[in-house]
Amino acid sequence: MQKYQILYIIDKDVADEAKDQLVEKVNELIASLGGTVSTVDKWGLRKYAYPIKFKDEGYYVLVLFEAPPTAIKELDRQMRINVNIVRQLITKK
Repeated sequence: MQKYQILYIIDKDVADEAKDQLVEKVNELIASLGGTVSTVDKWGLRKYAYPIKFKDEGYYVLVLFEAPPTAIKELDRQMRINVNIVRQLITKK
C-alpha cells in the first residue's frame, strides 16, 4: 500500500456537528476502499488566497493515510460529489 495525504476544505457554513460527521465519513470512505487512516489534523477556519464561490474562508482538514493505488480515483470521485467539500487535493507521500 502507498502512503497518501489529502487536504480538503469544508464549506464554512456547515454546522460544527456536520463538519465532524463529514470528517468521519471521509475516514470511513478511505477504510471502505481498503485504506487505513493514520492521522487526522483539523486546521480549522482559514482564509482563502482568493474567493471561492463568493466565500473567503473555509474549514481545512489534512488526513494522512495508506491505500492501494486503485482506491485513489474512487476517493477523488466521491469527494467531488459531496457539495459540502469545496476543494480537495490528494498527493502521494
